[in-house]
Amino acid sequence: MKAADKHTLLQTLAERFQRHPERHAGIEWADVAARLDARPAALRALQAMEDSGGEPDVIGRDEAKGQLLFCDCAAETPSGRRSLCFDDAALHARKENKPAGSAMGMAATLGIELLDEAQYRALQALGEFDLKTSSWLATPHEVRALGGALFGDRRYGRVFTYHNGVQSYYAARGFRGLLRV
Repeated sequence: MKAADKHTLLQTLAERFQRHPERHAGIEWADVAARLDARPAALRALQAMEDSGGEPDVIGRDEAKGQLLFCDCAAETPSGRRSLCFDDAALHARKENKPAGSAMGMAATLGIELLDEAQYRALQALGEFDLKTSSWLATPHEVRALGGALFGDRRYGRVFTYHNGVQSYYAARGFRGLLRV
């Protein structure tokens, strides 16, 4: 990453961090910046999250692993990550009207992971997200083995988790990513 691009990204992240202290109580920006400075791959992933409309921000810490957690905090599922089926197996199984890609495949390319149901609910406790869109969620193996996948959204003041076939895709469904740093 070029020095100017790195500076711009860090400035964007720092400003967002300062605007939303409720997302990361007890975490100091200096600690975040030092950790990012030592991890170029994390900066590239955050840039990709930013470029696709995710508005990543620190949402907490995984104390057990000693990691900071970044998540897409855009009000709606990131605009550059919509109209995707769940995974590459579902993408390849579609015979016609294939989407451009899959949520799991794109997440791997970006270097991030999909939120699971618990992480999605924890994010929703920090604000109101996906009021008009929905987000694919990491799905338990036993559900995926039966051809299904989970997604979530917020409607009527509540957070919902639903299921859909893995081959489905919608203009208003994308995915939110999680990055561990």
